[in-house]
Amino acid sequence: MASDTSMLDGRVVHFPKGVIMRFFELIGIRDVVLFLFPTLIFIIFFILAMSRAHFHRKDSEERERTVVHQYPEGIGAKNSPFPLVLILLIIGFLLWAFLYAFGIGHLGVKI
Repeated sequence: MASDTSMLDGRVVHFPKGVIMRFFELIGIRDVVLFLFPTLIFIIFFILAMSRAHFHRKDSEERERTVVHQYPEGIGAKNSPFPLVLILLIIGFLLWAFLYAFGIGHLGVKI
């Protein structure tokens, strides 16, 4: 059986003729699809959550309709409520950062 020779980290590696040596394992179409579709679904749900979910106050609807500032190109700025998803994302990040720093300090791990 014929084989090709290749240098890998200074060593000679033999692999069968016709076998393609890949640098990365995740380069097949199956792997791309398995990462692409969940990412697209997450992006769609995140956009929907950003546009719909916020804390409702007495003046929320009025704030969504009232234009606070008008720019020269006809773009209007509104003082809309802050999205709930972003509040949860920021709180989650701050909680993770605090617990991570506390955990690293508690375990005595040097960074």
